[in-house]
Amino acid sequence: MIIDLTDTTSSEIASALLKARRHAGSPAMGMVGTIVVVVDEASHHDAMKAANEAGREHPSRVLVAILRPGRGAPGLDAEVRVGEGIPGEAVLLRLHGELAKVPESVITPLLLPDSPVIVWWPGGGPKVPADDPLGRLGRRRVTDAASTRRASVDFSARAEGYKPGDTDFAWTRLTPWRALMAAALDQYPTKVTGAEVAAAKGNPSADLMAAWLQSRLKVPVEQRNSRGPGVTAVRLFTPSGQIALTRPDGAVATFSVPGQPDRPVALKRRTTSELLSEELRRLDPDDVYAKTLACMVERDQMPAAEKKVDASARKSTAASVSAAGKKVVAAQQPADSQKKAAAAKNAAPSKKAAAKKTAAKKTAVKKTGAAKKVAGSKRVAKR
Repeated sequence: MIIDLTDTTSSEIASALLKARRHAGSPAMGMVGTIVVVVDEASHHDAMKAANEAGREHPSRVLVAILRPGRGAPGLDAEVRVGEGIPGEAVLLRLHGELAKVPESVITPLLLPDSPVIVWWPGGGPKVPADDPLGRLGRRRVTDAASTRRASVDFSARAEGYKPGDTDFAWTRLTPWRALMAAALDQYPTKVTGAEVAAAKGNPSADLMAAWLQSRLKVPVEQRNSRGPGVTAVRLFTPSGQIALTRPDGAVATFSVPGQPDRPVALKRRTTSELLSEELRRLDPDDVYAKTLACMVERDQMPAAEKKVDASARKSTAASVSAAGKKVVAAQQPADSQKKAAAAKNAAPSKKAAAKKTAAKKTAVKKTGAAKKVAGSKRVAKR
């Protein structure tokens, strides 16, 4: 059911929601929270689609606020959607004029009571989300630094103004990467002497990955630019070799551990709805993200030389790998010689048997020839 409201108020929108719920037979108690999406006119369709897809896992009331500040008269237009394939409720709000400067006055009466509020800015978001009027309403504040042109600059400012409850899709995109690297160290415990992160230039997820590795491992982490897409490789340097996770195509990664064969891993780039669904699963502050942001601020102030991995660490890794390869070759050589000796032994009897058969054939031929000569001489004598 879709209800269009022009030049309306929050109370009329709430009444329209109640009417649509009764008509569709879906009570509000089935929803777990409210998602407030602050977006512009150009990208509101994709944002609403992602929020509705995430609502299939977490049924919520989605309030999409399109802010249109200007010199025109203040006004509010709304579009209420209940049903029509939407798991919860969706309200599209267009705030005009001076009303766009105080969006919290419109959003607050439409929030579900006694339920968490998640505020999401698909277009990047403010530098300090907790100080934003709508950000104050949310328990979690979700931004996306990758959607801005100056991602690294804006994200550094956002890191300095971090408040509990803030998060960013640049951090959410790293969840499978962090899980695989942690699992590698659990399965193959060893000393890490350095690390390297390769990603497309200006990728904020690479900055977070490098800061997370440095904060957890206490080793220098070097960043390198690649063609992308996104993060393409994470390498840990150890005395036994590299622990590497490489994804050059953005879909399938290769997981490498010293002494074991390389394994393919499904590591595709996730959609916006998948990222939002993950954030809705956890509504408490992310302490690891806070520590990573603090480390990222420290890395911004560090000299470039301190971020580079020592060349000796790379050389020791290469030397250990080559030494391991030589050991394997040396171990294979005795086995190869033994195989050759066994093959020679097996071949010797067969050669002897062949020689005996050949000698026997020659003897038989000689006897046959002699017998023919004797028979011929006897015939001549008779004649």
